[in-house]
Amino acid sequence: MSKDTAVETAIKPKQHFSGKVQKTNIAGAIIDIGAELPGVIHISQIQKNPVNKVEDVLKAGQSVDVWVRRVKNDRIELTMIQPLEYEWKDLKPEMIVKGKVVRLEAYGAFVDFGAERPGMVHVSELTHGYVKTPGDVVKVEDAVEAMIIDVDRKKKQIRLSMKALIQQPEEVPTEPEKPEKKLKNKRSKATKQEAEVNAEPPAPPEPTVFELAWQEALEKQGSKKDAKKDKKLKSSTKQQDDILSRTLQDRLPTGG
Repeated sequence: MSKDTAVETAIKPKQHFSGKVQKTNIAGAIIDIGAELPGVIHISQIQKNPVNKVEDVLKAGQSVDVWVRRVKNDRIELTMIQPLEYEWKDLKPEMIVKGKVVRLEAYGAFVDFGAERPGMVHVSELTHGYVKTPGDVVKVEDAVEAMIIDVDRKKKQIRLSMKALIQQPEEVPTEPEKPEKKLKNKRSKATKQEAEVNAEPPAPPEPTVFELAWQEALEKQGSKKDAKKDKKLKSSTKQQDDILSRTLQDRLPTGG
């Protein structure tokens, strides 16, 4: 194995180094990272904002933090812009990631875990049970751990779940009703039914003034009918007595 191959195997992309600026030029700078091959940083990789002159940012002898972009046969290409820990192609469902809460919204919390975009933990995925607002569970700057549940590369959206990494609490079993309690409830129910059966019937409602007047009128009418009937009956009985008396007189023998 050649020296260059050994260096390429030992140093990997995204690897972090603390280096020292050896020399600057119009195109960039030479950085010593302690490797056999020289470290080279292009002017476009010094910072995110555009740089007009390398000397405005870097000076010889200055200590800098750099990351490996690529390893070539004759040089190691570096960057001072911290690379993403996860590229889109690296993100898979069920991956466990660690990050920091960077924003809270009414519908969830956003977590920066080193991808191009922060992942979103919906309010329903923060923890088990009802959550009124994300602020009840997490705060900005909180370090959290979550599981990737969905990645949409077209929309550049990453859905996370903290609940997936929390063991669901066991439900407390309800205590079965004791036999004594069941018997007591049964007796209580029987006593209630017996009381309902033996209860006195409700008193009839009081008659109204109209009902009393109507009843009195009916009674008067009935009395008149009874009196007329009695009078007719007495007249009929008297006639029958007269007829019987005359018949007896005709049949009895007379003296003389």
